[in-house]
Amino acid sequence: MPHPSPPAVVSSIASQSDADAFRALNEEWISRLFTLQEEDRAVLGDPFGRIVGPGGDVLLARERGSGAVVGCIALLVHPGAVFELAKMAVAPAAQGRGIGRRLMAAAIDRARALGAARLFLGTNHKLAPAVHLYEDAGFVRITRDRLPVADYYARADILMELR
Repeated sequence: MPHPSPPAVVSSIASQSDADAFRALNEEWISRLFTLQEEDRAVLGDPFGRIVGPGGDVLLARERGSGAVVGCIALLVHPGAVFELAKMAVAPAAQGRGIGRRLMAAAIDRARALGAARLFLGTNHKLAPAVHLYEDAGFVRITRDRLPVADYYARADILMELR
């Protein structure tokens, strides 16, 4: 029996329309559940300058056929080969189809390819499906004092790193 094809293809950000989709997907969930902060606006408004240029990446999940962007995840680079998984979003209409898992696996692979010595993330208890996804991918909870960065998002009440 043939395996069904994946619901989406994951690739790196490549155009301004990709950047616009990345911004829109993230602004939707952040604004709905939290408050969009200035740092959010800065990163979402310039992913090429704020993420890709310093050595990170933005991965996008595209629908097979239409090419519509239905999900995204960013890899932000920090000193010491430390990478942060951030700005993960899947369009509400595309949730429940394994796109988040596909993005997570692709991001971990990409972080390794970029030379990551450590991979961490911050999330919130309100995002229970995301927390479960991160745990399934091998992330474990850490305390704020284990964060490799200062002044981390206050909304992040769960901090994790890849084992």
